[in-house]
Amino acid sequence: MRNGFFRGATAAFALATLFAAAPAQAATITILNNDGVGEGFNDATPVAPVGGNAGVTLGQQRLIVFQHAANIWGSLLSSSQVIIVRAQFNPQTCTLTSAVLGSAGPVTIHRDFPGAPFAGTWYHAALANKLSDSDLSLANPDINATFNSNLGLAGCGFTWYYGLDGNEGSATELLPVVLHEIGHGLGFSTTTSGTTGNYNTGFPHISDRFLYSMANGLHWNEMTAGQRAASAIACNKLAWDGPSVRSSSGLVLGPKPLLRVNAPLVIAGDYDIGAATFGPAITSVNITGNVVLYDDGVAATDVNDACEPAINGPALAGNIALINRGTCPFVDKVANAQAEGAIAVIIADNAAGCPPAGLGGTAPGITIPSIRVTQSDGNLLKANLVGQNVTIMSDPSKLAGGTHGNRVLMFSPNPFQGGSSVSHWDTSAEPNLLMEPAITNSLHDGVDLTLNHFSDIGWIDAATAVNVAPGYINVGDDGVRIEWYTAAAAELAWTAERTVGDEGLWAPAGQLDVQGQNMLILTDTAVEPGTKYGYRISALGPDGDNVSEIVWVTTPSTGAAVLALEGALPNPAVRGLNVAFTLPGVSKARLDLVSVSGRLMGSMDLSGKGPGRHTVDFAAGKKVPSGTYFLKLTQNDRSVTKTVVVVN
Repeated sequence: MRNGFFRGATAAFALATLFAAAPAQAATITILNNDGVGEGFNDATPVAPVGGNAGVTLGQQRLIVFQHAANIWGSLLSSSQVIIVRAQFNPQTCTLTSAVLGSAGPVTIHRDFPGAPFAGTWYHAALANKLSDSDLSLANPDINATFNSNLGLAGCGFTWYYGLDGNEGSATELLPVVLHEIGHGLGFSTTTSGTTGNYNTGFPHISDRFLYSMANGLHWNEMTAGQRAASAIACNKLAWDGPSVRSSSGLVLGPKPLLRVNAPLVIAGDYDIGAATFGPAITSVNITGNVVLYDDGVAATDVNDACEPAINGPALAGNIALINRGTCPFVDKVANAQAEGAIAVIIADNAAGCPPAGLGGTAPGITIPSIRVTQSDGNLLKANLVGQNVTIMSDPSKLAGGTHGNRVLMFSPNPFQGGSSVSHWDTSAEPNLLMEPAITNSLHDGVDLTLNHFSDIGWIDAATAVNVAPGYINVGDDGVRIEWYTAAAAELAWTAERTVGDEGLWAPAGQLDVQGQNMLILTDTAVEPGTKYGYRISALGPDGDNVSEIVWVTTPSTGAAVLALEGALPNPAVRGLNVAFTLPGVSKARLDLVSVSGRLMGSMDLSGKGPGRHTVDFAAGKKVPSGTYFLKLTQNDRSVTKTVVVVN
């Protein structure tokens, strides 16, 4: 996965005061720390907590992000087998303009195991274990993942953001990168060579049954090696043909952006474009104008690259500027054209290639739309400038990143890009999808069509496709916010209800919004202080009514003394579990440790402890298995919950 920018979720409310268990079917994913002393996850450099990440060292914050990503995937998938991700930070390529952020894949692959849906077919280890209901390689972890430790160092133009709130600014947020790489390890890739088309030891991968060539109408498992290799470099001709992806692509992908040439007639028609990540979204504009070639008069580089102020400014004013790629950043080119009064920008590639990806960068001051076209289309525009009139628009009858039959394009540029080609969605998808080869600021918060991809290869059974698991659960003086993850968020009509106290009477509650393809967000501001509420969501699906587990919350009392849980010290906890907390008075209190699947791992009676701050050794010297847990502190009718990561 290469550089880019991610736009994260809205920040959650400040005070977490409850615990809710994930459904029993949820998969458990744990992170195996493979770093050495003082590096990666073990880096003891002190840092301040940031964006909901409570870690106080660099290593702690990294591990918290990783386990948070693992919990998101675990809540969406089901498996009886624990999924082990061996992870490490190592130096990777990073320059001032580009960086390899991470890489991941299965440690082992398996075929012809008990429960395999297809004979003679390779499956990634985690998926094979799920399908066989057993661990097929006990001696090995399931996924190996490596991330770039060079970010933030001299010579690298990128830094990691370790917050969980999406407020990364100009930094690169680690969370979506980890979600992306774990996605590869779970099954978003093929073991078949994209360069030669040869199978791994003579057998296809499960993904090969869904990789489909728009050119010859065949799936990879139906092609010769030569046909597979050719389709891997056939621009915009390789697509995913799975039924779950096809049924949901129209719910996720937006309308296709395009350049419509109105005149002259000799080149009139629609042209593929890449949209910018800055300025107004192409889906929100429909702008028509005459095209003028930008001229900055500096022949030493390129008079049409717009890296300097224009010498033909009056001609550009009120028109659409045509600019050559190269020499300076995209945002500088567009800013220069905007300063001359241009109403939009077309940037033509300076090398041959497939229909282009978008224009990367961030520039809040840019207010005009900008797009990118291929070198050949740019040359055609420049050769026919007289009387040229175009419209920059989007076509709602077509999907951005889709093709006929609602298939979704896979990344298949020419030449082949090792580590990126075939194993990602195409960069023409809009909004930006999690499993594209680059992050942009249009990437939304869910795992979008990747979950449908996983459904196609066997991760999600029809009987469990509507599993619902709670994610963020927060309550404060200004209301309650609960996020649920489900594979059917955008496919069913969901309703939210709440009950007050233990009365058992349910009524419609708050506002329930769909976020992307896989997340539902309930916001309830009509709450009273010091009151216990229960929340649930439901939808009528193909197999009947689907109702989530009840999430219980208690809002803080007005003027109530503070019940506070600092959590584990340190967090992640290493070789022990020391917990710090504050009690407002002397009364019965209890501290519970609960797994992410809802299993009570242990309790400690705190009765008799006086008001004030306390620390206890919860594990009492015993080893707690590595993983992510919830610590829940309860006194009287109030409780607070913190997440703890245990590493042994």
